[in-house]
Amino acid sequence: MSGIDPASDALLEGLAGLAADAPPALLDRIAARRVEVDGPLEELRVAFTDRGVAYVRAGLDEEEFTASFRARFARPLLPADAPPAGLAAALRTGRPGGLRLDLRGLSGFEAAVLRAAASIPRGQTRPYAWVARRAGRPKAVRAVGSALGRNPVPLLIPCHRVTRSDGSLGEYVFGAAAKERLLRAEDVDVDEVEGLARRGVRLVGSDTTGIVCFPTCADARRIAPSHRRGFRDLGAARAAGYRPCGHCRPDGPDPSPA
Repeated sequence: MSGIDPASDALLEGLAGLAADAPPALLDRIAARRVEVDGPLEELRVAFTDRGVAYVRAGLDEEEFTASFRARFARPLLPADAPPAGLAAALRTGRPGGLRLDLRGLSGFEAAVLRAAASIPRGQTRPYAWVARRAGRPKAVRAVGSALGRNPVPLLIPCHRVTRSDGSLGEYVFGAAAKERLLRAEDVDVDEVEGLARRGVRLVGSDTTGIVCFPTCADARRIAPSHRRGFRDLGAARAAGYRPCGHCRPDGPDPSPA
């Protein structure tokens, strides 16, 4: 089932039929294109328009992917001859680079959340609360999770790098197991991250520099075990004389520019 009413479904079928005989320029305005690609997850399918990549999903067959795309975007989806240039590299690195994205239809808040998620370096994670602050709505932590769940282009905008505010990995649009797999592939020490979360440790600091970081920050990884100190929150770290890292910004980054 496509998830839309029969009348709309019939209209889309009709548009797809008209698109088959349309001039190429018009065709690209009417219909999106779909392609199956190799990537970090199995059965990875991508839809793209004349404006860029619009939809990425894993674990769906062609029919399921088409139905999911049409239910969300209400436009025809036709097979592509080839994927967009740069797509393979972008999926491999988790950075779009020069690959264009078509993110029409997002609310302002959803777009801000995705910009924040896109700023998280490969091999690192940030909690929902950090994303909420960077999106300009520090109290909207729960809404961040909903916005990430609607991310139309996971992997290209790496929402798998966002964790629960208690430090545990949390859920993911492709499932918790896929999230763990992606993070391990980026050399995140998932076992340590989960272990710290269970102990209530959300930040780690160095007693030689007096700087406190998120556990996956590149600076935190360089702290020798004998000089590593754990803290439940920034208040506790500051009370002990530590200051927040200027790279991972556990004190709350400035809002992302629109």
